[in-house]
Amino acid sequence: MPYLWLKWIHILSSTLLFGTGLGIAFFMWMAHRRGDARTIAHTAATVVIADACFTAPAVIVQFASGLWLAMMAGMPLSVYWLKSALVLFFVVGACWLPVLWLQWRARGLARAAVATGTPLPPAYFRVMRWWFWLGWPAFLSVIWIFWLMVHKPIGGALA
Repeated sequence: MPYLWLKWIHILSSTLLFGTGLGIAFFMWMAHRRGDARTIAHTAATVVIADACFTAPAVIVQFASGLWLAMMAGMPLSVYWLKSALVLFFVVGACWLPVLWLQWRARGLARAAVATGTPLPPAYFRVMRWWFWLGWPAFLSVIWIFWLMVHKPIGGALA
């Protein structure tokens, strides 16, 4: 029974992680497309809070519960699908950590533009280009992790 509860928590945290990530990306991108510094500053501030309240805890729960599930199932981390999922999890993290800083930076640049009544600076657009391009490998890696968790391939074969 504890295994099923832990699996349930793992599934809920993956849902929260994916949903929050997708929602944050959508709202940040829509604010960016509007080009209004005030809207961007407000949205980015909310996104930074959402990442702290929802995404970061979900990342921790996801990692810990996944390792605990593998341990409870007696599954070595060298199993192909699990090892692949862990590598992808770290790819997501390697993209997400800079994105956190980029969102914080975009917020600051938009706030400064609002405070001074100036247009968004070129630095803001560089930040958002990096934000956009780091989002794709993270998003695709999460999708791939979901696929691995469902299909559990063993070295190319399906379990």
